Amino acid sequence: MIMTKTRQKAVLLLLTMLLSLFCGILSGCSENSESTEAYGGVDALGNIDPEEKAAVDLAVDKIKKLGRDPRIIATSPAIADVCDKLEIELVGVCSSNISNIPERYKDVPVVGLAMSPDLEIVASLKPDWILSPVSLQSDLQPKYDAIGADWAFLNTRSVQGLYRSIIELGDMFGKQEQAKAAVKEFTDFYDTYKSKNEGKPHPKVMILMGLPGSYIIATENSYVGSLVEMAGGENVYAGTGEEFLTVNTEDMKTKKPDIILRCAHALPDSVKEMFNKEFAENDIWKHFEAVKNGRVYDLSYDNFGMSAKFNYPDALNEIQPLLYPD
Repeated sequence: MIMTKTRQKAVLLLLTMLLSLFCGILSGCSENSESTEAYGGVDALGNIDPEEKAAVDLAVDKIKKLGRDPRIIATSPAIADVCDKLEIELVGVCSSNISNIPERYKDVPVVGLAMSPDLEIVASLKPDWILSPVSLQSDLQPKYDAIGADWAFLNTRSVQGLYRSIIELGDMFGKQEQAKAAVKEFTDFYDTYKSKNEGKPHPKVMILMGLPGSYIIATENSYVGSLVEMAGGENVYAGTGEEFLTVNTEDMKTKKPDIILRCAHALPDSVKEMFNKEFAENDIWKHFEAVKNGRVYDLSYDNFGMSAKFNYPDALNEIQPLLYPD
C-alpha cells in the first residue's frame, strides 16, 4: 500500500511512498509485473486494491526515466535486511547499536540511527528514494520533504506487511524474482507452521510491552501481536485499530486472558526487573487466572522487537509451546 503527500489514510499501512508528481493513494503491481496473487498462500498478500496498481506503475516509470540505477537509502536495520534480501544496492544505510547490518553494505556510508538519521549526510548522498519504517513516518516525513527526496515508508509491523512491502519494492526496483523467492520462502514455512494448530482452540492472550518504568498493551496491530495471531492466539485487545494501548489493570482483569506475554521495547533486563516487581507488589495480578495457572511468560528480546524481521520463524517457534503446551 502507498500513501502520497496529499492524501493520508488512518489505516494499517503496508507500504507508504511519496510520489512528488502524483496525488492520491495508489499502489500494487504494474501491468508489466507479476500480480501479487502469484505469490500465493497468505490472504494478506493477495488483497489487491484496484487503486494500488497505478502507483507502482508510476514509480517504475519514474525510476526508468532516471536512466540509471536509483540512489536508495535504508534508514533502519529491518529495511536494510529487506534490501539485502532483494539484492538492492544502497548508497546509504543506518547504523545500529543492537542489530547487524548486512555484509553487503559494509562499505556504504552510514546516515545515523533509524529514529534520527543525519539529514545533512542523507542530503549529501543525493538519494532518489529514502526507505524508512512507517512507525517513524510522522517524525521523518517532514524532514525528507525538506530535502526534496522521494520516500517510501514500509510497514514492518507484521510479517505479512513485511512481505507485501517486499513484493511492492520488487516491482518498483526490478527485483520481482528475488521478491517472489522471498515470499515463497515465507508461505512455505507458514503453511507448514499453521497446520500444527489447525482445529485447536485459540487461547486468549494479553501482551504487555514493557518500557523502562511502565508498560502498555500490544494489540494485534503490533509486530509481537501479529506473531501471536499467526500462532493462533486471540488477542484480548483486538479490534481497536491501534498498535498499542494504555489500559488500567482493572480493565485488563475483565478480559480474562488465559496467557500473559511480556516483552520489552528496549533495555530488556531493566524491563524484566520492572515486570517482576510489578507482578510481585501489585495485588491485583494474583487475581488473574493466567497468573494463578503459571501462564505468564517473558518473550526474548532478540525475537520480539518492534519491527518484523526475517527471524520470525524463531519467534513463532518460541511462542508455540507457550500457547499450546501439549
